[in-house]
Amino acid sequence: MTDTKGSRAANGWVFFDRECGICTRLAQRFRGVLAKRGFGLAALQDPRAASLLAIRPEEMLREMRVVTTEGVLYGGANAIVFLAGRIWWAWPLYFAGRLPVCGRLLDAGYRWFAAHRRCSSQGCKSAAENRQQDFTAEMRGDTK
Repeated sequence: MTDTKGSRAANGWVFFDRECGICTRLAQRFRGVLAKRGFGLAALQDPRAASLLAIRPEEMLREMRVVTTEGVLYGGANAIVFLAGRIWWAWPLYFAGRLPVCGRLLDAGYRWFAAHRRCSSQGCKSAAENRQQDFTAEMRGDTK
């Protein structure tokens, strides 16, 4: 799968909110794990994301998204469970997420997190902005 800049991801793309410090840190932490499994990272704020995901603009930042090379779209807890199924050490999460009760609990937990993920303290915002700028520059291939 290729984005409009020619970047390739063999199995799909993981889209995250680059304005969320927690989301950016998680993307940085799991970048290598996902890359080994053929998934690239991209920001939901990227203009190309809207056309690739075919999601209404008002829904773009509601949750993380995964789109596979087959065009299957996963969002929120379902995206995490999908990815967990591709990572051997995350299989317990995958299996738990497939159980109806656990799946609903994961979904409720994810939705709560997504609704509260924005940090309100200025110090957190500044640190998150610096991490986001560094990570965004790295994703674009900018060097310092």
